Amino acid sequence: MTRPATAASGVMPPGPRAAVQWRRLSFFKRLLSPLAALIIWEMVCRLGWVEPQLLPAPTAIVVRMIDLASAAEFWQHFGITLYRLVLGLVIAIVLGVTLGLAAQLSRASAAVLDALVRLLAPIPKIALYPALILILGFENLSKIALIVADALFPILMATWAAARSVDQKLIWSARAAGTSPSACLWKVTLPAIVPTVLAGVRVAGVIACVIVFLAEMIASTDGLGHMLTVAARAYRTLDMFVPLVWICAVGLALNTFIGFVQRKLDHSG
Repeated sequence: MTRPATAASGVMPPGPRAAVQWRRLSFFKRLLSPLAALIIWEMVCRLGWVEPQLLPAPTAIVVRMIDLASAAEFWQHFGITLYRLVLGLVIAIVLGVTLGLAAQLSRASAAVLDALVRLLAPIPKIALYPALILILGFENLSKIALIVADALFPILMATWAAARSVDQKLIWSARAAGTSPSACLWKVTLPAIVPTVLAGVRVAGVIACVIVFLAEMIASTDGLGHMLTVAARAYRTLDMFVPLVWICAVGLALNTFIGFVQRKLDHSG
């Protein structure tokens, strides 16, 4: 008879505790390369191998971030960027999921959307920004529309691909049990495609962060991108890095949140 593995034998038995410890270990492993890069960056700056006017040290950037965080003007810029980002991403999610499901439910919709995706997806949407400014104005609408135009396609294609991969036997069984087509959509198709759609949303979130920052750099009087442009014109290198770090933090927080939702759905499934 074989003896069960125990802590004394040096083998952790599988279970919830081991899973939690493994996730913690994986988290710390992911931190190693960013921490190493920051340490090397700090050492290069402290040793005087590069001028502070060209590349400030990470600690100097953190100190400047704390200083700016005490000013109401900074939070106004941060708030307007976050507003544009979140609203544009939410609209892209609603449109992308709706169009992706419509393409699966109707052959005519699928033919039209397939042609549009093939035609419009490869176009760099930032090239449309001057036209959007002329049509929608200089303020929020043009920037939100640009975010929607760029973030829409990853969500649409993820939704469409997920809807096509749903096991048709589940839908047939639900219909045979008397479930209406609309109820099948809500009770069968949507729960099955959520993980894939969230993967598309993670990609769209990264794109949205990049686009909102670029739009504010090109033509804006507020936002984090505008802050960087103003600092660059005045040759304030340290102030240029502060909005960059903040937009990176927003993107990281968004990505982490969506990943958390994905893991919760995987465990609940």
